Amino acid sequence: MEGLVVVVVFLVLVAVTISLGVRIVPQGYKHVVQRLGKYHATLGPGLNIIIPYIDTVSYKVTTKDIVLDIPSQEVITKDNAVIVANAVAYINIVSPEKAVYGIEDYRIAIRTLVQTSLRSIVGEMDLDDALSSRDMIKAKLKEAISDDIADWGITLKTVEIQDINPSPTMQKAMEEQAAAERGRRATVTRAEGEKSAAILQADGRLEASRRDAQAQVVLAEASQRAITKVTEAIQTNELPVMYLLGEKYIDAVKNVSGAPNAKIVLLPADIPAAVRGLMGHLNK
Repeated sequence: MEGLVVVVVFLVLVAVTISLGVRIVPQGYKHVVQRLGKYHATLGPGLNIIIPYIDTVSYKVTTKDIVLDIPSQEVITKDNAVIVANAVAYINIVSPEKAVYGIEDYRIAIRTLVQTSLRSIVGEMDLDDALSSRDMIKAKLKEAISDDIADWGITLKTVEIQDINPSPTMQKAMEEQAAAERGRRATVTRAEGEKSAAILQADGRLEASRRDAQAQVVLAEASQRAITKVTEAIQTNELPVMYLLGEKYIDAVKNVSGAPNAKIVLLPADIPAAVRGLMGHLNK
């Protein structure tokens, strides 16, 4: 009975020893082995043999790409504007032993490094440049942190700027500024329209005045020629003159009688005498 117990214990010990000495690493992972507390080897995917009780698998590290979400943070630009930016980094561990022994927590370290570098890069840019230059920020950010994380056995595949927007306070100020600018443009446009309209009206009045003056000159010249021809025609004959003045006189009386406020129109009994009186007055 005691012999059976010894056999069973031996078999159990053998099974435990084999299980401790044989390590199967799945695809996409690497195992870091320590021998007596010191780094010894890195096991790749597949079947691996280690020394039981002496070698131990201390860390299991993925070799697949890791996505690190960089939390949002407020960043001050060169022109003292506040923007909110966040990013996402894609990394790959190429040397697991450096990643576990070179840094306490590479995830926290990389997040902090990206945030610090992002503040530094955006701090050298104006607000407009920061909002419209994502590719440039991405390139500078990748260049800034690639060398640092390489010491930890980690490769930065890429880093993307997810959001970069003005802070709520800055966004409100920008909206007010944009509204004020639109109001200023509307005022300028309205003033230019009124100016153009006033110039056109003044040009119209000037042209009308010029044409009126030309018309008056033409009428005066016509009257002068008419008077000259009438004078030449009548010479010393009084009858045509009396006829013309009488005709004008009668027309004037008709106009007076047709006026809305005309009540009584008096006609002289002797129209020829009235006309001769006008001629005498003109001759004086």
